[in-house]
This record gives sequence, structure tokens and C-alpha cells, in this order.
Amino acid sequence: MDKTGLNQWIELDATAYRNNIAFLRRHVGTVELCAVVKANAYGHGVLPILHLAQEAGVDSYAVHSIDEAAVLRKQGLDKDILLLGYTPNSRLGEALELDLGILVYDQQTLSILDETASRMGKKARVHVKVETGTHRQGLEGGALEDLLRRLAASQSCVPEGIYTHFANIEDTTRHEYALGQMDAFEAALKTARRVGVDFRKVHSACSAAALLFPRTYGTMVRLGIAQYGLWPSKQTYLSYVLKHGKEPADGLRPVMTWKCRVSQVKTVPAGRHVGYGGTYLTTRETRLAILPVGYSDGYDRGLSNLGYVLVKGRRAQVRGRVCMNLIMVDVTDIPDVRVEDEVVLLGRQGDAEIAAEDLADLIGSINYEVVARIRESIPRFVV
Repeated sequence: MDKTGLNQWIELDATAYRNNIAFLRRHVGTVELCAVVKANAYGHGVLPILHLAQEAGVDSYAVHSIDEAAVLRKQGLDKDILLLGYTPNSRLGEALELDLGILVYDQQTLSILDETASRMGKKARVHVKVETGTHRQGLEGGALEDLLRRLAASQSCVPEGIYTHFANIEDTTRHEYALGQMDAFEAALKTARRVGVDFRKVHSACSAAALLFPRTYGTMVRLGIAQYGLWPSKQTYLSYVLKHGKEPADGLRPVMTWKCRVSQVKTVPAGRHVGYGGTYLTTRETRLAILPVGYSDGYDRGLSNLGYVLVKGRRAQVRGRVCMNLIMVDVTDIPDVRVEDEVVLLGRQGDAEIAAEDLADLIGSINYEVVARIRESIPRFVV
């Protein structure tokens, strides 16, 4: 597709992605790298990221839903895919046909999965989720031991993986809670060995853990937001610098740049209201550039009168409310702005940059949400 015919598009930096995987590989060594590509690869586009991950030597993949997994299999992916979310009982047979690692954390699912796999003449690759303190999915204590014993007795369910997820490893520079979760997970591993269950894949490391705690690596790490060049949080970055005594060389580089084109330039006299609700009043003669992007595309309405874009390498402030499909930006002090000029909504233009963290700070959110909400149908290009 030719970008010249597009109102907006996303560019994915192949060099940055390769750099990020290499940076993470230097930390975790030879353990299995599992790329988490749920939520349309955190908004980056699952198919182009799949292509980049394959080139970068990623070993396996994780998604949230069976529908996401089916997309990867349809592309011919023959590597391991792990389901991190719940699979409805009625679709367990489909998960077996797709040869997926299946999340299990209750007796009923294990029983139905066992019966389904036996009837189909297949082996179910089971990953048991351990509750260590996040209190979402997972089992602990006696309930975990009971499930492990039932798994050990199964003829059709193969105990492939055991894992957990951290609740407070990236939101702080104090990691006592995360260390407690590590202790709890290691206790669960001892329970598994005691009841005779041997797991080939042991994984607890998310991006923050992969960057900070070698203790969490096990035999596989799940690379989420870091593969896309985004630090899990400012606290994770600070913890990394404190741990290593310096900023990272060849560190994470953002992969995504979100662009659009100017669709109109107009001059508005002083004393005029801009946009819905009249929330911005011009105090001087103002030149506005109208941009064909809005909250339906994932450009948050909370950026009304707060956000900014890059035009000709300079910041242009959002004026008025973000609309469903349009925003207005002030280009009064940026000369020669014309219709179809390229605008950067997220990323770098010249020496200026808008980071996902910048937009997240403005709307009181996190970089994960900023990128994950970008509309899936916006064209993505690898550059």
C-alpha cells in the first residue's frame, strides 16, 4: 500500500526491534525467549511484529485468546504458542487442533481438557498458573497441590509449563513484594517436584523481571512491552540504572512511530472558540492545522488542550477537545505548514520526540495503554 494515499499510518522500525531483542538476549542468556504479542502486539500490529520477531530469533509466542492464536497459525507459524487467557470449555478442542499451550488453573478445566484430548487422540500441553500475590488467575496452597496431583495422573494432559506473574515489580524501586512472590513461586516448584510433576517450561519473568532479576528467568522469559522498545515504567528504568551503576548502552529503542497528514490549514481570529464545548478560546490570530485522527483511532480524549504533535520537527499544541475523528493543533508559530504535510503523533521527527510515556503522563495512564489502544485497522509498515 502506498502511504501517499493514507490519512494516517504507523511505521515500525525493524532495526530498533532487532536491537531490543539483542539487548534483552544479552541479559537473559540462552533461555527461551517468548514474545508476548497479545492485544495486536501491544498495538504495534501482530503480523508485522511476527515477521520481525521471526527474523530476530524469537523462540515462541504468547497471546491472550484462542482467536489471537488462530491468526498466528493461519500465517503458518509452527512455533509454540501459549494461551495466557481463559479458553472456554467449548473451544478446548479447537485449542488442541491449533496445538497451543493451554492455561489451566482449576480442576474443571483440567477434567474437561483431559476428556477432550483423550477423545481426540491428542496430548494437551498444559501450563499451570500459580497464584503468588497478584490475585487474578492462578492457584495456591492445597488447591494447587490437588491440581498438580490430578495432572500427574492424567494420560492425555502433558505438564509442559508452570508460571506466575508479578503484581508489583515495575511500579516501584522497592521490590520486597516481588521478592516474596519469587519465594512463593519457588515453593510451588518444590511442591510440583514432590508430587512428581516435571515441567519443561518454568517461567515467571515479564519484561521488568527480565531486566532486573536473573532469579526469575527459569527456562523461559515472557517479553512484553520491552521488545517494543518501551520501558515497563520509570521506576524500572531507575532500578536498572541503580543496579548497573550506569544507563544502558544500546538500550531499548521505541519501535513505533504514528503519523498522519494535515487535512486543512485555517486562520482563526482572536476571541474565537475552538472545538466542541468551546473549551479553547484564541487570544490572538491563530493558524490551526486540522488532523484526521481522533479518539476512535486511540488518540485519547484526555489529550484535549493538553496533547501536542510534531510538525516540521516542532511541537504543535492540541487546541480544543479531541473529536472522534479529528483534532486541531496550533501551528501559528510554525511557518509554511500546508495540507498533506506529515505530522508525528507518537515518535520522533527531526530532533524532537513524543514518547508514549509523555502522552501517558498527560492522561494519567501508562505507556502500555497509549500504544495498545491504537486502532487495529490503521496500516502498519515496517521501515
